[in-house]
Amino acid sequence: MKNFLYNALVLLVLTVTFTCKNQDRKTVVREDAPKSDYYSEMYRPQFHFSPEEKWMNDPNGLVYHEDVYHLFYQYYPDSTVWGPMHWGHATSKDMVHWEHRPIALFPDKHGYIFSGSAVIDTKNTSGFGTLGNPPMVAIFTYHLMEGEQAGRTDFQTQGIAYSLDKEDSWTKYKGNPVIGNPGIKDFRDPKVFWNDQLQLWTMLLVAGDHMQIWNSTDLKQWEQVSEFGKEKGAHGGVWECPDMFPLKVEGTDEEKWVVLISINPGAPNGGSGTQYFIGDFDGKTFTTHQDSPRWIDLGRDNYAGVTYNNAPNDDRIFIGWMSNWDYARDTPTSKWRSAMTLPRKLTLKKINGVYELVNYPLESFNDIISSGKKAQDLVIKADEQKKMKLLYGNTSEIQFKTSGRDVMFNLSNDVGDSLLFGMEARTNTFIFDRRKSGKTDFKDDFAKGVQKMPLSNLPEGEIEVRIPLDHSSIEIFINKGQYVMTNQIFPNEPYETLEIFNPTNQPLEITDFKERKVERIWD
Repeated sequence: MKNFLYNALVLLVLTVTFTCKNQDRKTVVREDAPKSDYYSEMYRPQFHFSPEEKWMNDPNGLVYHEDVYHLFYQYYPDSTVWGPMHWGHATSKDMVHWEHRPIALFPDKHGYIFSGSAVIDTKNTSGFGTLGNPPMVAIFTYHLMEGEQAGRTDFQTQGIAYSLDKEDSWTKYKGNPVIGNPGIKDFRDPKVFWNDQLQLWTMLLVAGDHMQIWNSTDLKQWEQVSEFGKEKGAHGGVWECPDMFPLKVEGTDEEKWVVLISINPGAPNGGSGTQYFIGDFDGKTFTTHQDSPRWIDLGRDNYAGVTYNNAPNDDRIFIGWMSNWDYARDTPTSKWRSAMTLPRKLTLKKINGVYELVNYPLESFNDIISSGKKAQDLVIKADEQKKMKLLYGNTSEIQFKTSGRDVMFNLSNDVGDSLLFGMEARTNTFIFDRRKSGKTDFKDDFAKGVQKMPLSNLPEGEIEVRIPLDHSSIEIFINKGQYVMTNQIFPNEPYETLEIFNPTNQPLEITDFKERKVERIWD
């Protein structure tokens, strides 16, 4: 049996040769497309959220209210690189199609408006509205740049604002900041939720290398009640964007609490990533027996993700920033920069006796996927490959099932770009290689090395693999989202061909294989 990685190496050598011969070929889609071609610039995502223009990073203020999903986000309206932070705003009825709204929050004398959350104060505990017209309250970090530049450590504080008119206008609380800074350099990213156990509000704050938990009865006066994480999880960088919520273990009445913490740097494949902890919460303190970090996504481009407050049916809906601070400012777009991941439903499963936080695209995503050609079953002989044309290129979804654990895939085009990924049974690992995937030289860190994802708890038998492919991203969901990789890609032309390699000495069966078109979401 030929070695799996040997086949990959041969393919990469051929790819390099072919790319060099075709490096002067022009791209299919131009960055300077006519203005009437709305959202058709080169690399513009067609079914992921991205701002109309300029810089975007973390999702903020995720909340559902009166049949509308609100997405606020870190936004700089004057450049495609990071600058003075505002809260941008968009809304959706289905978490698929989005409507851009006016900027919600602007910097003021207390500083830039950094990340945070939003709640619906239905009991009007804050007194900002009425029981008949409860306020939406945004909770955010103020970042005073003058303080940072002066070398102080107290330049981040917490503020609040409220809206009473469908979030079209916002009033900042005159008593801001509601939480001052005790001298912690990185003291930010408040996530607030209603605490049913104690019938009050709970806030999570990151404080350098750990998380603090605060409680309040009115969203204005806060008391710290505990902390978590000084000796738990990964600490290769600063902790950011905390979240915490309960989930029932699927198929049981058992309930556990989940904490999300983003960290930069320190992710397993480099730069930015989001770890999670499974444990218990008594209304004041979170505890866990988990010692080693676990990751919601092992790709390089899912960061600062948080979940929606008030989602229907108590669903826990997650969305992340589809980038990495190693190269976020340098990706090859000129009108806008950055996109969000597909929204995903989080569930808690027990697989082979291990709690697993699973994330998988929402059912509503299926509404924009065409039926495509009839699904087919494939048999790939030992040490052979199957090559097929992609019908829909970089606006498609590839989906199939397999019992094989040794299989590699290659997406390519006629200018020599090659994106390589697959499972290797010998090391029980999923690998992802974008070094020859297209434009990669805008920053050295982008195509550094081969990404690896351990598949240590993958159950035996047939598993599903699902791969949404957009103009500048690929998301890979294995076993209904037990293992996930999200990565940006910038091919010089859309991928046209899919090759499936079987490196073993046994036939490989792939069932229910289909490629389907994903419809564009922008009018």
